[in-house]
Amino acid sequence: MTDRVFNVLFLCTGNSARSIMAEAILNREGQGRFRTFSAGSHPKGEVHPYTLDLLKRFNHPIEALRSKSWDEFATPDAPALDFVFTVCDNAAGEVCPIWPGQPMTAHWGFPDPAAAVGSEAEIRAQFADVYGQIANRISLFINLPMASLDRLTLQKRLRDMGQTRTESV
Repeated sequence: MTDRVFNVLFLCTGNSARSIMAEAILNREGQGRFRTFSAGSHPKGEVHPYTLDLLKRFNHPIEALRSKSWDEFATPDAPALDFVFTVCDNAAGEVCPIWPGQPMTAHWGFPDPAAAVGSEAEIRAQFADVYGQIANRISLFINLPMASLDRLTLQKRLRDMGQTRTESV
């Protein structure tokens, strides 16, 4: 199970901050073991500028990142998904399309930095904090012994990870 590349989709409502961060982090940290996408149920149509600034600051490639609808991943010619993670509470509560590939799903909620209020510095700090939380959760995910876990155990571990509090570093 570990010799193949896993397709992962991160979902949020607007697809402008959290799901985009998760896509960028896993694409880099997964070291070629994961092909990562993000989408939204009601995409904003553009990536939040603070998200792009933060990802650039942490040396993530940002050229291919875009805000898009989850409908792109529910078509017959879409990539067969292995994992689908919701990263916001709104998307977790919505009725999702049927995903090709019968992926494992889990909810990994994070605060919405795009909804943060305060000074520019405080808002940017919220973006950085959420980035750290997502990076920590993804680190747990990529270090799971997937080859030695049966499907039910892996599914439980993924859901349990969503209940784990992940402080940013």
